[in-house]
Amino acid sequence: MNPMRKIRIEKITLNIGTGKDQNKLKKGMKLLKIITGIKPVQTTAKKRIPGWGIRPGLPIGCKLTLRKKKAEEILPKLLEARDNVLSPKQFNAAGNLAFGVPEYINIPGIKYDPDIGIIGLEVCVTLERPGFRIKRRKVKTKKIPKKHNITKDEAIDFMSKKFNIKIGEKE
Repeated sequence: MNPMRKIRIEKITLNIGTGKDQNKLKKGMKLLKIITGIKPVQTTAKKRIPGWGIRPGLPIGCKLTLRKKKAEEILPKLLEARDNVLSPKQFNAAGNLAFGVPEYINIPGIKYDPDIGIIGLEVCVTLERPGFRIKRRKVKTKKIPKKHNITKDEAIDFMSKKFNIKIGEKE
C-alpha cells in the first residue's frame, strides 16, 4: 500500500455541553480532567438565545483536544463504552466520526464520582492522511485533491480493522 494513502487519527475532541448551568460546567470540567489528565477549556456562546437564557460570552460547555499517542490510547476506551458498535450515520462524508457516551461510568477504568453525578460526553474523531497539511499551512495553502480525500466507506473500513468496530444500528 502507498504510504501516502494510509489513514491515521489527526485528533479527538471531547466535548460536554452544559448550557447556562455553571454548576454542571464545573462538574464537566472535573470529569474531562479525570478522563484525560489534561485541563479542558471553557466554550462560550457566540449568539443570543433568549428562550434558553443564553447571551454572547456566557460559558456554556467545555472541550478538550487530544492528538497523536494520547488520542490513540484513549479511543479504544471510549469505543468500549459504546460496546464497540457504531452506526454508519455517525460517519460523515469527509470520513470523520462522532458519537456520544451517555454515561462516563461506562468508560473502562473510570469510577463513579458522587461529586460529578452522571454526565455524558460527545466524542469527535478527525481522520487524515499524510499530505493533509497543505490545507493548514501558512504559505501556499491548497485544497486536498478529491482522490486523496477520505470517504465514508474508507473511514468505516479503517475503524473496523484498527479498532475492531462493528457497524450496527446502535445509536
